[in-house]
Amino acid sequence: MTTIVFFLLASLVVTLLLDARVHPRRGRLRRMSGVAVHVLMVTGVFGLFLAIAGNSVVAAVLATGMVAVLAVASNAKHRMLGEPLVFSDLALLAAVVRHPRFYFTAVSLRQRWLAGVAALAAALVLISQVSWSAPAHLTGGVLAGGAGIGLLFCLRSRWLVEAMRAPALEPDLRDYGLITTLLTYWLRWRETADPPAAAPIQVNRSHYAPPEVIVIIQCESFADSVAITGDARHALPGLAAARAAAWRHGDLAVSGFGAYTMRTEYGVLFGRSEAALGFRRYDPFLSAHGETSHALSARLGGAGYRCTFVHPHDMRFYGRDRLMPASGFDQIIGLEAFASTPPQGGRYVDDRTLGTMLGDLVAGTADLSFVYAVTMENHGPWHGEDGAAGELDSYLKHVRSSDAMLSDLTARLAADGRPALLVFFGDHRPSIPGVSMPGADRHTPYVMLRFGPGGTPIGTGERVDVTPADLHHAVLACVSAPAA
Repeated sequence: MTTIVFFLLASLVVTLLLDARVHPRRGRLRRMSGVAVHVLMVTGVFGLFLAIAGNSVVAAVLATGMVAVLAVASNAKHRMLGEPLVFSDLALLAAVVRHPRFYFTAVSLRQRWLAGVAALAAALVLISQVSWSAPAHLTGGVLAGGAGIGLLFCLRSRWLVEAMRAPALEPDLRDYGLITTLLTYWLRWRETADPPAAAPIQVNRSHYAPPEVIVIIQCESFADSVAITGDARHALPGLAAARAAAWRHGDLAVSGFGAYTMRTEYGVLFGRSEAALGFRRYDPFLSAHGETSHALSARLGGAGYRCTFVHPHDMRFYGRDRLMPASGFDQIIGLEAFASTPPQGGRYVDDRTLGTMLGDLVAGTADLSFVYAVTMENHGPWHGEDGAAGELDSYLKHVRSSDAMLSDLTARLAADGRPALLVFFGDHRPSIPGVSMPGADRHTPYVMLRFGPGGTPIGTGERVDVTPADLHHAVLACVSAPAA
């Protein structure tokens, strides 16, 4: 028993020290309620592993290792994306296994191999230390059960029942610590109710004809090259021309940096603000099945539009294979439709190829049509021979392809002759160390181009900065209200 107590206390001390190193750091002690939850959680995990392995050393190593992994992951994420670990990140574990290069761009291949070998060796050593001592297993079960009961009591006490009622991730992490914040935010997320169903919309045919064709392009990691580099030589001609002819354009106030495509995608597709989402904001796709009536596809579909979702990638990513049909899309076009197209540079389907396919898709239908496309070409990692400069050159090459796609689609919709709306925006800025970093501006550009009968442009280049949810409602306004 003395050995078990010693290693449990050692685990608690070490994990509290690890928690104190998680960024952003407070500079002083955590609140006692946060410390209490941390202690109970680590005790419960220690007890669980002790009940399984019957060895206090193994239990201590595994309990401490769990906290160490979370702390390291949180700091790495904060360094690259400007945000600490949040509970919804744990839902991406399957995606990490399926698409590792999306998540390990900051870790070299050599480091990955070393980590894998070290993890395997550690697992073999720990397995060899499993004990069949009945008292140790029983003690572990008692510890795990007692800590679990204490944790439930603590979470329902006045200490925490009124704490963290609204999302404030960084201040809460400073005050309560990583473990307590992860657990409490998850509980708040579970308590959040689905919103009431959205009302149907009606097409307004007064003054100007509403768009018969609506094309929305969510462009992966697209940002204004001049804003990223500060160098006017990198200006994008397609974006400049679209801004000049736009019905509306400006900055899109995205919340994520370098990742979290689904946050921007959700805002544009579903139109609910982050304030309305509450704790669902961190990965709104996790709860979107209860909000499908709010989707553009559901509302435009109810107004007579045929809705198509296009994404040249694995549709299982973010669960789009299930969510998009449930949200009212009549047709889903994934990577299989581009099987005959060789990836550019061994990466993804390039944006100009995608743009050509979208143009053909629009030209092939005479019905009211809504197409939402998510591009892939700009997705990192961006491979360069000389560090940040090489990564930037690689990124700019792909962004120019996106810009050309914008020009191509603008020309095709104008030539089509039907009233149309083209919306183009970047989902987040790229994370390129030394070039585009967390802490600076996060906004991306967006443009809304309207074409009247005969392809006549409607617009004066008005600038209006919006959020993704605002952009959703601006699209609906083009259908249900006359153009100004």
